[in-house]
Order: sequence, then C-alpha cells, then structure tokens
Amino acid sequence: MAAEKLRDLSQPIDVALLDATVAAFYGTGSKEERTTADHILRDLQNIPDMWLQVVHILSNTQNLNTKFFALQVLEGVIKYRWNALPVEQRNGMKNYISDVIVKLSSDEISFRRERLYVNKLNTTLVQILKHEWPARWQSFVPDLVAAAKTSETICENCMAILKLLSEEVFDFSRGEMTQQKIKELKQSLNSEFKLIHELCMYVLSASQRAELIRATLATLHAFLSWIPLGYIFESPLLETLLKFFPVPAYRNLTLQCLTEVAALSFGDFYNMQYAKMYSIFMVQLQNILPPSTNIPEAYMNGSTEEQAFIQNLALFFTSFYKSHVRVLESTPENINALLMGLEYLINISYVDDTEVFKVCLDYWNSLVLELFEAHHHNLDNPAAAANMMGLQMSMFPGMVDGLGSQIMQRRQLFAVPMSKLRLLMICRMAKPEEVLIVEDENGNIVRETMKDNDVLLQYKIMKETLIYLAHLDHEDTEKQMLEKLSKQLNGEDYTWNNLNTLCWAIGSISGSMAEEQENRFLVMVIRDLLNLCEITKGKDNKAVIASNIMYVVGQYPRFLRAHWKFLKTVVNKLFEFMHETHPGVQDMACDTFLKIVQKCKRKFVIIQVGENEPFVSELLTSLAVTIADLEPHQIHSFYESVGQMIQAEPDPQKREEYLQRLMQLPNQARSLSITFLYVNECPCYSPLFLSFNWEPHSLWDVIRAVLNILQTNTSAATSLGTYFLSQITLIFLDMLNVYRMYSELISTSIAQGGPYASRTSVVKLLRSVKRETLKLIETFLDKAEDQPQIGKQFVPPMMDPVLGDYARNLPDARESEVLSLFATIINKYKGTMIEDVPRIFEAVFQCTLEMITKNFEDYPEHRLKFFSLLRAIATHCFPALVRLSSEQLKLVIDSIIWAFRHTERNVAETGLNLLLEMLKNFQASEFCNQFYRSYFLTIEQEIFAVLTDTFHKPGFKLHVLVLQHLFCLVESGALTEPLWDVSTVTYPYPNNGFFVREYTIKLLGTSFPNMTTIEVTQFVNGLFESRTDLSTFKNHIRDFLVQSKEFSAQDNKDLYAEEAAAQRERERQRMLSIPGLIAPNEIQDEMGWALGVFSHKLYQESNEAPRHHGFAAQGNICRV
Repeated sequence: MAAEKLRDLSQPIDVALLDATVAAFYGTGSKEERTTADHILRDLQNIPDMWLQVVHILSNTQNLNTKFFALQVLEGVIKYRWNALPVEQRNGMKNYISDVIVKLSSDEISFRRERLYVNKLNTTLVQILKHEWPARWQSFVPDLVAAAKTSETICENCMAILKLLSEEVFDFSRGEMTQQKIKELKQSLNSEFKLIHELCMYVLSASQRAELIRATLATLHAFLSWIPLGYIFESPLLETLLKFFPVPAYRNLTLQCLTEVAALSFGDFYNMQYAKMYSIFMVQLQNILPPSTNIPEAYMNGSTEEQAFIQNLALFFTSFYKSHVRVLESTPENINALLMGLEYLINISYVDDTEVFKVCLDYWNSLVLELFEAHHHNLDNPAAAANMMGLQMSMFPGMVDGLGSQIMQRRQLFAVPMSKLRLLMICRMAKPEEVLIVEDENGNIVRETMKDNDVLLQYKIMKETLIYLAHLDHEDTEKQMLEKLSKQLNGEDYTWNNLNTLCWAIGSISGSMAEEQENRFLVMVIRDLLNLCEITKGKDNKAVIASNIMYVVGQYPRFLRAHWKFLKTVVNKLFEFMHETHPGVQDMACDTFLKIVQKCKRKFVIIQVGENEPFVSELLTSLAVTIADLEPHQIHSFYESVGQMIQAEPDPQKREEYLQRLMQLPNQARSLSITFLYVNECPCYSPLFLSFNWEPHSLWDVIRAVLNILQTNTSAATSLGTYFLSQITLIFLDMLNVYRMYSELISTSIAQGGPYASRTSVVKLLRSVKRETLKLIETFLDKAEDQPQIGKQFVPPMMDPVLGDYARNLPDARESEVLSLFATIINKYKGTMIEDVPRIFEAVFQCTLEMITKNFEDYPEHRLKFFSLLRAIATHCFPALVRLSSEQLKLVIDSIIWAFRHTERNVAETGLNLLLEMLKNFQASEFCNQFYRSYFLTIEQEIFAVLTDTFHKPGFKLHVLVLQHLFCLVESGALTEPLWDVSTVTYPYPNNGFFVREYTIKLLGTSFPNMTTIEVTQFVNGLFESRTDLSTFKNHIRDFLVQSKEFSAQDNKDLYAEEAAAQRERERQRMLSIPGLIAPNEIQDEMGWALGVFSHKLYQESNEAPRHHGFAAQGNICRV
C-alpha cells in the first residue's frame, strides 16, 4: 500500500512516507526492509514526472537523505532531458535552486548546519549552468558577484560555486561536453573573469574572516591555471599571496596557489616577476623551515598539516623549476637561491612517502634528461642544444664555441646537486622485477609472492634517471657506488636495504659505460660482493647477498661475453645457489641462468682456451647432480636454458648428440611410465581405479611423472624450435596414445560422477596431462621454422585423437588448448590448411558455441581461444569460409556479433578485429553484394549498440574503424545492388548512400528520444562528410557520445586510448636512441645488442565505470 501511494503522482507525494522509505533504506533494519525500500526508490527514480515533485519534497522534508534523493532525481533530468523541458519549467527550477542556496547561505547558523545540503545544491546549480550559461543566463556572473557582496557567508558559498564551475569546465570537461560547448564556456569564463578577480582581491584585502579567506584562496587555486596572465602579474595578486604565505592558517592553500602560478609557462615576458616571486618566497621559507632542518624526520613526526606543507613544497619547487629554472641562472643572487632550493628538494626527496618521492622523482628525471640531451646534441646540432637549454644563438660567426662554453657552465652549475642526486638514486633505488627475494614486514627474508606494479614503474623511472646521471659524469657515478660498496664490506653501512638498493642501482646502469670502464667497474663490484658473501654469516644474509650477485651479473651480458673465465665462475656459482634451499634463491638462480644463457649462448658451445670440451658437454655430464635439489618448475627452466645452448651449436651432429644427452633422463622416465601403464593393462579403465581402490598413490605418481616429462619437453622445445624434431618424433605416438587413454578415462569419470567429477583432483591431474600434451605440440609447431613437411608429418595423425576427441567429449571434458593448437597450426601453415578447415569447423564450431553462448561466464578459457581460431581461419583460409552454406555463414556472423558484445575485453577485441578482417575480405571478393545485402544493416546496428554501451568503451577505436569502413564502402560505389529489400520498401532510393543515411537517422532517433531530429541528422551527415578523415570521424563520434548523454559522469579515458598508445610508442623510440636506457639483457639479439629491440611492460589501469544501460536499453535496437 505504501509503495502504491508513493508511486501515485497525481497528487503531491506523501513526504512523511518518503522519509520513512528513505530511512528504511539507510537504516539498520532487516535485509528485506532495505531491499523493499531500494525497489521503491528505484521505481520512483524511473518515473518520468517524478522530478516535478522535487520542489515539494525539498520544501517539506527535514531528512538530509531524502533531500539528496530528490536532488538525485533532478540531476537525472538535468543530464538527460533539460533542453527538452519547457522554458517556464527550466526557469522555475533554476530560480528555485538559486533562491534556496541564497536563503541557506545568508545565515551563518543555517549555512554551517546545512553545509552538506548546500554543497549538493551547488553541484546541481553548476549542472544547470552547463546548459543555461552563457546563452540563456548571461547575467549569471554579475548576479553572483552582486550577491556575494551582500553577506560574507553568501560570499563564501559563491566562491565554492565558482570553484566548482571552473573545475567542471577546465578539469573534467573532456568526454563530458562537446568540444564546441567546452570552447564556449571557457571563452565566457575568460571574458567575465574581471568581476571575479575584483571580488577575490576585495575579499583578500578587506575580510578578517578565516573561512572566507580560505574559500577565496581555494577558488583562486582553481582559476589560476587558465586566467589571463595580466590578472596575476599586473595586479597586486602575487604580492597578496606572498603576504599570506607566512600565516600558518593559510600557508598550504597559499602554497598551492603559488604552485599554480609557478607552473604557468607563456614565454619570457614575466621573467622578472618570476625571479622576484622566487626570491621573496625563499626568504620567507627559510624562516618557516630553516635549511638545517632534518626534513625526513620532521615529516615523520609532523602533523597532517605539516606533512601536507612538505608535499606542497615539493610540488612548488618542481613546478617552478620545470618552467622557470633558467630565469634563476642569470645572476649570482638568483643562482644561490636556486642552489638552496635544489638542496631543499633533495632533502624532501628522502622523505619516506611514496607520493612525495614520485613528485620529486618526476622533476629529477626531466632535469637530468634536459642536461643530458643538451650535452648529447651539442656537437651534432648546436642550435638544437641551445634551444633545449633555453640559450640564445647569436647570428655572429664563432658563437658555437661560446655555446659549448655556456652548456659546460650550466653543467658545472648543477654538478654538486647532481652528485647529491646520484647518492639519492642509489639510496632509494626501487626493486627490479628480476629480484625475487624480499624482506617481509617482520624483517624476515622471504620469496616475493606478488609483483608491485607501482614499484616496477618507479624502478623504470629511477633507472632512466640514473643512466642520464651516469652519462653526465661516469667517474662520479662509479666513485659513489664503489665507496658505498666498500662501506658494506667493512660493515660501516651494512644493512639489507642499503646493499639491495646499491646493487639494484649498479645493475640499472648496465650499458651506459664504455666497455673498458664497465669491465674495470664490474670486476671490482663482483669481487667485493663475492668477498662479502664469504665473510658474512647467517642464512638470511647470504640469501640477500646471493640475490644481489645474481641480479648484478644478469644485467651485464656484454661483460660476461668478453670474459669467459668470469662467465664460467658466475655460472658455477649459480649452480651452487641451485642447491641452496632458502626461499627464492633457487628460483632466482634458475632465472638468472636462463637470462645469461640467452645472451651468451654461443660461448657455451665452443671449446674455450684451456678447456678440453665445450661447457655444454661438461654441464650435460653432471646434469643429474646439478638439478638434484631443484623443484619441477625450476628443472623446466633449467632445461630451457640448456636448450638455448644446444640451439646455438652450428654442427648438426653435435647438436643432435647434445639433445639426446639432455633428454636422456626424461626419456628414461617416460619409458618406465608408459611401460607401467601398459604392463598393468591400462588400469585407467578399471572400475577399481574409478573408486580409488587400485593403488592410487602409485598411479598418481605415474601420472605426475608423465606430466612432468611433458613439461620438461615443452621447455626444451621452447628454446630448440626446429632442432627438437628428433625428440618429438620419438615420443609423438606415445603422447597421442596417452592422450586418448586419459581422455576416455575423464569422459567415463564425468559420465558416472556428473559435473562434480570434473573438479576432483584425479580428473584435474589427468586433464593437466592432456593440456600439456597439446601445449607441447603447439609450442613445437609454433617455434619450428616454416617447413611444410613438419606440418604434414604431425597434423594428420592428430585429426582424430585430438579433434575427434574434442567433438565426442562432454563439454566439461573438452580442452580449450585444442582450439589454440589449431589456431597456431593455421597461423603457421596458412593456405595449406584450407582443405582441413571443414573438418576443423565440423569438430569444434557448433559444440563450442553451445558451450560459450549460454552466458558470459562459463568456460572462460574456451571463449578467447575459439575466436582466435576463427580469426586465424578468416585471415589465412578465407576461401574456406566462402564455401560455407548460408546457414553456417550466418552462424559465423552471429558468433562474431556475440563476441564483440562480450564484456570480457579480450574476447570483444578479438571479435571486432575478426569482423574488420572479414568485412575487408568480403569487400574484395566476388560475394561482396551478397554478403553486405545480408549483414550490412545488422552489423551497423550492433556496432552502434556496443559503441553506446559504457561496458564496451575499451573497444571504441575498433568500433570507429568498423563504422568508418561501412560508411566508406556504401559511398564508394563498390556495392552495385540495393541494401534494402526492394519487395517491401517502395520508396525508390537513388543509391545505397541515401538509404543508409536515412536508416541510420531513424535508428538513432528511435534509440535516443532525448535528442532532436535535427541533432541526429547533423550527426549522421557529419559521419558521411568526415568518413575519409579518421581523426575527424573519431572526434565527431566522441561528441555524439557526450551529446547522447550515454557517457556523462564516466571515466572516459578509453575513448582516447589510441592517442595515449601513440604517445607511448614515441617514448619507446626515444629510449632506443640513448645508450643504457635499454639494458643489454633486455635486447633480443645477443651480438647486436646496441641495435636491439626494446621490450618493456606497460602498466595500465583499467577502471571500469558503473554501467549505463546504453544504446540498446534506451531504444528499440534489438540484438541477435
């Protein structure tokens, strides 16, 4: 009854009953009460005319949550329907909100009591302003300023409104408003800022009210980044701010304002004002924070306000120096102030706070890059170097030498701060990814269990910074590192953290020194570390030192390649560490061994001076002893490393001999396991086994042994590629037999035990063997060179044991690796697989679709692999798709549509890429008209559906490409037959372009009733006009997404992901040009390391915004 009464809006809503419903939702009652209240409130929000009750609710309730609910209803109307409302209703609501704000903020008591409510009203007013101002509310700023002068509390709230408006227009506008609207609002704020500036200056000069002054400073902070510079430098504003800086109550807000001013950079016109501002600031700072202060200690013991001051101080210095450091290099007085400021910043950089350090590190990185590039480009391009350094080139001859002198003077000016910065980088170096041994919160040395992406990103920046510093002064870098290492050796400065950061810093500068200097430096470092390992007692200490030795040697492959005896010593030391059972040591030893072998593999297969045989032969002789204490996954890594060595052997006969010796142990174990299975007449079939009564432990050991053997073979195949042929030929038929036997056992178990049986440990273990079998075959075929006879040898025998087994099996027993295996085969052998596609299609297509299309959750591994297989077929065996029947082709298209509607990003992107390839292939085929007549409109409709669904924002780039393809195609004349059904559509369209234009207008107009026909028509016309310019086409669609209100108040960075990726690629190319930024161990080609390809990890956050039920939910677009 209560719910029905609330939903009846034919009369004013019962506010008391609404209060009770809201109280029930937020209360501590039963779950049923809260659920019922939630349903009622949601229903009320969805009633179109509910917003007409907002004034009545706000006027009659005292419940803050009810007021918030009413304003939430109103905000929905403002976002989606404001422009469609009658003028009287818009003006009435605008005036009501303004009046309530003025009424509540005119009285000190009510303003403080209702502050949360007033803040929400302010936000609502700003949302209205985004629609009304300036065109329909031209007097807003004068009205606001006039109201502010009537009362100090009203003035305080006016400042809050102005701050919100500035943030909405300048900070949060991208993806929220169309580009034209953003431009319009910015111009309006600029043109009317004079009144705002006068108001702020009046308050700061006349008011004694602390809250009002703080609100004014906060508003100025929001405005300073964009206002005309004359309001800052040609008025008393800067002087006023500097007067407020020493006052503790306003210090942080004032410092934030000064930081905004410091960050501005518009030429040299105001250089004198900046120098004066900095000089006054530094005098005041020395009184507030004397230079002798231990800033890290003061920060640790300080209050929240004091800590915020240190953070803001770091932001001020870094902002000022990034834009205006050259201004301070002109006179001795300014230089002294600059050096003092750099000293402050270095001390702040030692503060134990991640965010503070990130701010400082960002500036240090940019400064040393600037110094390095000026020095680096000086000889090759003096003019570019001068521009980089902010120096002026004279037109007179002979000034190149003068320029070089200026650059050297600048380097000398920064020499002392840079030396201190090197020590800072060494002391605070972040942990690299390769280091697996860490100190836990209890002070124990343990194996790392989870990677910290923030730390890895910080390491990347610190490594880059230290490399620039090393290039600027190799001698000082080497001296500081060796001095710190000697303090570790004599115990003066030895701690785990100090040793770790030092060794991480040493490893990070690999490749930045000349080879001779690097050799001398590294010999001293490794010698001292080995001595430290010998003289230090305690397992934890030795584990830390071992970790650092392994990390350092792994970073210097050039040195190891040039010094065989040292390389052999290091590898033998790694073999010692492989017997050390301390957590993490063996893992790191195996990882380091693999890294060294990848870069030095040729050194292990030749007979070195003083040796009787190649190292690889010696290693294979003692293989069993070396790996005796390793875990299975470590043995697999070891086999991959040795495989790398064998792969480098040029003599086929020796290579084959080494391979047989390497695989001797797993082959012996394989023979025993297979014999065991056959001698016992394959007990896998026994009912006794199914009931776990037949020697389960003994059989389990055999299954685990088979799994381990397969994994070992996979590791070897990974590094050997084609040269693994003899070994896989030897075991191939046995593998297929085991695959068949285990598959039948799994099916029997699931048939008898139901779905639960697939989750039992026995079935999981058996399936692991099947998956590893498929992975081994896939790895070999993928790594093997493109030799058709290999495909002919291995693919036909797999058709029934693998494909047939997949088709016959129960869904829970089907291995997703079958799909990825055949995707690899098709990608490898391309067109030669066309004749086999029908059989593959028959075996996997229908049955897999039935598994994965029931929902978006079941069989997650099958989803991506299925569409990867389909993409491989479409790319390399397109003729096979053309031969499909119309029913089968429709099934393919439906499955692609289902893929790009998937909420899993990888699946959706694979589906979109597959769709693009198929569209292009069909356009170039003789079936172009037939295909597009059947699917053009369906594809366009479905792409618009996902384009306007916020769950699919990551696919924006591909959505745009598909739409661009469709619109270009329809205007190109390639389609010679009508896309419409001539039997049902009587209107004679002149061409397909006219038809698609009208169809799209109707489609979008129906789906977005909040948009006018004119707006939709303009959008569609814009699509056709901009179709040949991808950038314009993309921006046009972005504006439409904002205009349609589907993407309001969302995180819209995915709409700009392509531009961000292009920026990352430019950065990658820049790094390739600087020695050391790409460590030698990160370069693929062993001998051509200086020209190698850099590969590094990118860390992205993907913050999915709450879903709006977009395009398909608003209109009549139906999905397949």
